[in-house]
Amino acid sequence: MKKTDPALNVAEMEAYLLEVFPQIHADGEQQYFVDSLDFDKTLVRLKYHDRHLRPGGTFSGPSIMSLGDLTVWIMVLARLGRVPGAVTTSLNVNFLNRPGQVDLIAEGRLLKLGRRLAIGEVSIFSVGVAQPVAHITATYSIPPM
Repeated sequence: MKKTDPALNVAEMEAYLLEVFPQIHADGEQQYFVDSLDFDKTLVRLKYHDRHLRPGGTFSGPSIMSLGDLTVWIMVLARLGRVPGAVTTSLNVNFLNRPGQVDLIAEGRLLKLGRRLAIGEVSIFSVGVAQPVAHITATYSIPPM
């Protein structure tokens, strides 16, 4: 494995998600998809469904935040492998535009990966729209390995 190869590939990451987070797939239907998993950029998709909407027919803030948080977690594990104790220590979200009634795509990058902390940045887009609907930064605590 080269230093720039992820520790887990897309299939391994999706299998791990099903193993450790079965609750994120509502009624047995997969909601989150790892579309690409590279050393420098990760794409995670949240499938459009009524369960993610708030009154007014737009994606809810908690759904958008969970997509961003999950994306950073995936990026950390893609670099380090299965680290069950990695947890969010902070998350900041700026809602920028109203999402469309289509899938959401989270485009994430790790800004820093240290021994104890990882910092990630995620821009979230409605499929087919160039303007982001949200921008998220999150910090993860990494347990001693």
